[in-house]
Amino acid sequence: MSFKPSATFRYTAMRLGIFAGCFLVMWGLAYSPLLRSALGNANLFWVVLLALVVSAPLSFVLLRKQREEMAVQVAERVERAKERLSANQSQEDVA
Repeated sequence: MSFKPSATFRYTAMRLGIFAGCFLVMWGLAYSPLLRSALGNANLFWVVLLALVVSAPLSFVLLRKQREEMAVQVAERVERAKERLSANQSQEDVA
């Protein structure tokens, strides 16, 4: 039996990884001696905000396949739930 994580978990983990990478790069740039004069004394809030702004389009482009897999998985779950609800309602109508 092999363990395959859900598409949602994979997408979320990869998205967090991209954010963490962007955060480390932005933090390094904000506190590097070369850019310190240009960025001033950037606090952690602005570094996090900049990392969010940079990671969003990167995730949109880089994680397209994972997002599509997640959408298919969610659609399948919704369809199964609808089928179960319909089956339950038809059983109640018979009784």
